[in-house]
Amino acid sequence: MIDLSVNSEQLTKVAKRCKERNIIIPTFQQMRNPESIQDQIKDELGRIGLWDVHPRNLFRITWKNEPVPHGGGFDGLNYMEFPSELTGVPARIMALVGKWFPTGAHKVGATFGCLTPRLITGQFDPSNRKAVWPSTGNYCRGGAYVAALLGCESIAILPEGMSKERFQWLEKIAGEVIATPGCESNVKEIFDKCWELRETRDDIVIFNQFDELGNHLWHYEITGHALEELLKTEMDKDSNYAGVVLTSGSSGTMGCGDYIKEVYPGSKIAVGEALQCPTLLMNGFGGHRIEGIGDKHVPWIHNVRNTDMVVAVDDEHTVRLLRLFNEPVGRSYLEKMKVPSKLVESLDLLGISSIGNLIGAIKFAKYYELTENDIVLTVFTDSLELYSSRLDELRMERGGYTEEDAIKDYELLNNITTDNQLELSFYDRKRIHNLKYYTWIEQQGKSLDELNSQWYNHKEYWGSIHRLGKRIDELIVQFNELVEKS
Repeated sequence: MIDLSVNSEQLTKVAKRCKERNIIIPTFQQMRNPESIQDQIKDELGRIGLWDVHPRNLFRITWKNEPVPHGGGFDGLNYMEFPSELTGVPARIMALVGKWFPTGAHKVGATFGCLTPRLITGQFDPSNRKAVWPSTGNYCRGGAYVAALLGCESIAILPEGMSKERFQWLEKIAGEVIATPGCESNVKEIFDKCWELRETRDDIVIFNQFDELGNHLWHYEITGHALEELLKTEMDKDSNYAGVVLTSGSSGTMGCGDYIKEVYPGSKIAVGEALQCPTLLMNGFGGHRIEGIGDKHVPWIHNVRNTDMVVAVDDEHTVRLLRLFNEPVGRSYLEKMKVPSKLVESLDLLGISSIGNLIGAIKFAKYYELTENDIVLTVFTDSLELYSSRLDELRMERGGYTEEDAIKDYELLNNITTDNQLELSFYDRKRIHNLKYYTWIEQQGKSLDELNSQWYNHKEYWGSIHRLGKRIDELIVQFNELVEKS
């Protein structure tokens, strides 16, 4: 659970440190509604780059940043809609866009949700502790960045097979970078490194995205409300909101599904994963190329009982569409197929896992035979900006991209099938939930009582987490006042 007990003695030290570093912490409410941010802070942001390591960029942890790299304000939700000319389905598929967060990915929000509660309660003292961020990519980048804004030192852990852009950037921000064996599906190796650090060092606190409920809560509070606002903007009297499709990864983003399902109880939550590692679909395993979605386990923070469908996506499809969306020949062919030019020019807003989410949304729409009145939502974690080296590798591996390639890949996109999907029954959900036992009870030492509470007392367990947002905001306000007085 999220512990909000206050260490008063240590809190005074932390507040003094934040005062020295000119740190002000935004509330969840300000992240949902940045128009409420003080004018003085907005003026400061006008002189600051989106990726600058500056404490005021904490206020840019929102879905509403103006889409510019420097000096932007707040310009409404960043989202996009995909027409049937691209998707091959009549349903309206819409996605929040993560590129315009600092670091170019929405994971900075999850890391804020994990670190901030411990900072504002005095549980974490950055003067003598380092924050450890175990991850398959964007989470450790976001963690190192948010920690730097909050005056904390970091250790980033990620698989050695991740894109070189991640490592190059981390070397500039994190105090230490540790590469573990394997690719994005080698999560146990990351956990093993965490145990090694616990046993050999006393200057660390580990913020594991797969079991930190602050990750879930941030998305419930911020991403969930953003999706609700998107729907209120786009729905008319004939519209029906069908559901949200989100790749599992740490399952943090799925917290937004819990919120939006409370607002629209008839809607569904679908969880995606790579076909090459079908853990949820068939207790499977394997490696894959959809970067950033750790596998071979069920995250502790996944509210499985609230999940309605599993959608497996072939990683080869994501790789082929990465080229269709970004190679000049591919974009020219899309325009020839009447895909709007403005959308074609924006397709670099989709990273590899974002393309996986788009495919999952298409499969969801086809499975339920959705119409032009139905809306399907998803989230784009990051953009091509973090994967340009992968395009170069594909050119080396497969040669130049031709119109013949574009024709084949466009046909693939318009003929996505509904295979490798599972509409979850009660016992399908229980089967997936029970997989948590092997990772979290046997390997990571979690409480069996808490595991059972997640399932048998699920409404109170998850509800008690969701109710903490207001209390965290109160503590942030109190902390900022303490910093001001320090």
